[in-house]
Amino acid sequence: MADKVIDARVSFCPGPLMELIAAMKSNPVGTTIEILSTDKGSAKDIPEWLKKVGQEFVGVEERDGYWSIVAKKIK
Repeated sequence: MADKVIDARVSFCPGPLMELIAAMKSNPVGTTIEILSTDKGSAKDIPEWLKKVGQEFVGVEERDGYWSIVAKKIK
């Protein structure tokens, strides 16, 4: 269960990623963040960004017409 859920299902690339970046900046280390997105690119772009910046990619799951992408702030 995520500490914070960002519902970005009405947002298109790069909106979901921008919302995640803002959440990463405003939440403490150890926070688990779930991003909900209907933008297929998010399922690929967000894990790539997390790896690039050294944050933890927990997982991605395709649900009923959207993706759930979970990240953890580790630094």
